[in-house]
Amino acid sequence: MSTKPTVTLDMSGLSCPAPLIGAKKIVDDMEVGQTMLLVSDCPGTPDDLIAWARQTGNEVAVKDKLEGGRTAYLITRGSGRKTAPKAHVTLDMRGATCPGPILEAKKVLDGMTSGEILMLASNCPGTPADIEAWVRNTPLELVERVEVARGTYEFYLRKK
Repeated sequence: MSTKPTVTLDMSGLSCPAPLIGAKKIVDDMEVGQTMLLVSDCPGTPDDLIAWARQTGNEVAVKDKLEGGRTAYLITRGSGRKTAPKAHVTLDMRGATCPGPILEAKKVLDGMTSGEILMLASNCPGTPADIEAWVRNTPLELVERVEVARGTYEFYLRKK
């Protein structure tokens, strides 16, 4: 079921961060659960929106690709800032190719105690699928997966 957005904001032709600033001003005044359709042709808008949504607890989804290089984003007002799980250890593997992130995470997790959480940051395109398969076959729990920028994820893994 598709619902009509509460507000539509066309920021085509404006460079970043103008689309994000315009969206923020409107979303801040909306009720929780209301939606806004933002149209932008700035190539930085997706990354800006993802980072902003992560900090504010709002949800952002690409609704449609439009003519002229424009994209329509559906933004849903959330109930507030989401907080990531508290990690005991952080492993930043951005720039490393698969299976590097998993191999290094395994080494770190082997030295951790039951219940502790590892935050693994990776931008290798294969890592999300590798993590899903890994937690199915090992005593690990994927507590949360957060896309912090386009194609860059933080995986919060708890050792059982």
